[in-house]
Amino acid sequence: MSNPLPTVVLVHGAFAESASWNGVVARLQSEGLRVIAAANPLRSLKGDAAFVRSILTSIEGPVVAVGHSYGGAVISDAATGVESVKALVYVSAFAPELGETIGELSGKFPGSTLGDTLAPVELADGTTDLYIRQELYRAQFAADVAEEQTSLDAATQRPLNTEALNGRASEPAWKTVPSYFVYSSGDKNIPVDALRFMAERAGAVEAVEIPDASHALPVSQPDPVAEAILRAVRSVQSGS
Repeated sequence: MSNPLPTVVLVHGAFAESASWNGVVARLQSEGLRVIAAANPLRSLKGDAAFVRSILTSIEGPVVAVGHSYGGAVISDAATGVESVKALVYVSAFAPELGETIGELSGKFPGSTLGDTLAPVELADGTTDLYIRQELYRAQFAADVAEEQTSLDAATQRPLNTEALNGRASEPAWKTVPSYFVYSSGDKNIPVDALRFMAERAGAVEAVEIPDASHALPVSQPDPVAEAILRAVRSVQSGS
């Protein structure tokens, strides 16, 4: 007998928001899956993970947790110790080890051009919010997405706070939960060598590399992303 159909929880990263998953959500829903696209606060790694953990623990039955970009660091923390989370899917995402920051991981290998595109906004609490400058958004983040769409995405992007950028990871769930990775060789935010390194370190069940796509895989490549998630879902359902 197969296990119950998992719920899929999608966690977006920086410079995006929940609607960035819309193409993926549509595909998963067409397969009869229940999907929740969480509104990741992007305020601090510890706080964001606690928020997502509250969603994970509220769900009855098995869960597949999916993170894009910084959202990968969030699910790595949020799913630790949550027995209902049966698989993790990293979409152009960070999978930090205990004590690492996403900034350190991104700088571990050459190739990221994100830093030169950022516009800081200083906040009253002494932290800083980081945005991608709108005129650079498409080239940096989503070069394979139509300009009409990226103009909207640039205007609606949600900033990453420096507390999230510099937050040190807790013991990650990928050490005990099966992981799946999908990423692109054309990513300008996270160097592809860093993505390959994290997938290998996590002992990924599979690592799918899409040639020359942008960092915005949930938007530009929803079908391959959904297929990777569905493979994780089917593995959970079959109990393999």
